[in-house]
Amino acid sequence: MKRAVIIISMLILQTAVYSQQNLKNMDNYLKETKILNFSDSTILNLVNGRKWQTLDSVNRVKAIYNFVRDEIKFGYNLSDEITASEVLKDGYGQCNTKATLLMALLRAVGIPNRIHGFTIDKALQKGAITGIWYKLSPKNIVHSWVEINLNDKWYFLEGVILDKEYLTKLQEKNKECKTTFCGFGAYTDNFKNPPIEWNLNNTFIQDKGINQDFGLFDTPDEFYAKHKQQLGAFKRFIFRKIVRHKMNKNVEKIRNGR
Repeated sequence: MKRAVIIISMLILQTAVYSQQNLKNMDNYLKETKILNFSDSTILNLVNGRKWQTLDSVNRVKAIYNFVRDEIKFGYNLSDEITASEVLKDGYGQCNTKATLLMALLRAVGIPNRIHGFTIDKALQKGAITGIWYKLSPKNIVHSWVEINLNDKWYFLEGVILDKEYLTKLQEKNKECKTTFCGFGAYTDNFKNPPIEWNLNNTFIQDKGINQDFGLFDTPDEFYAKHKQQLGAFKRFIFRKIVRHKMNKNVEKIRNGR
């Protein structure tokens, strides 16, 4: 966890400098891509139906952030590289796929954003994944969060990963823990009150598990072209067909208070 704290501290310091250097490239943070397919009818219908574009920029971000955090449940999709519209159709996601949907929705309403790539320790998934499947999973897992630019300042949005319903049940199940908690998709040093609410601040829920920084990318397409989960063809097949379904059942048990 000490390594994660050092990485996060360095990122906050570096962001102010990087911000000034890259404001000229802001159009890059609004473009549509294969993964960020925000012109898809399902996404457009959602954006128009919620009338997010009529809100001021701060409330636009807040509304979309809360939607992705709480209305897209925490769960494991087929792949990190599915499109934003596929995440929306699934109705659930993890760090990387929720980041994809969050980026697409924000770009659809004119909020510039980028993706920051990392790896995290697999320990934070323990409980969601158990037994032999946990032992066979890679030690380091590809991870990401979204960074948005608002009024020439960058904000880190990682706290979107766990829906509040799931997090509340997880807290109730582990009510003796008030500080550092690692497992079931969370790794935070403030388990009782993690910084997941956005109001012109950085949000986090898995950041204490970060152990490697891959840097910044304009789009998830660019990120996943360089960095993928360390799974061979056989393990990838097993994850897609068996393991992720077991993980989703374990997550749902927590959400249902079991």
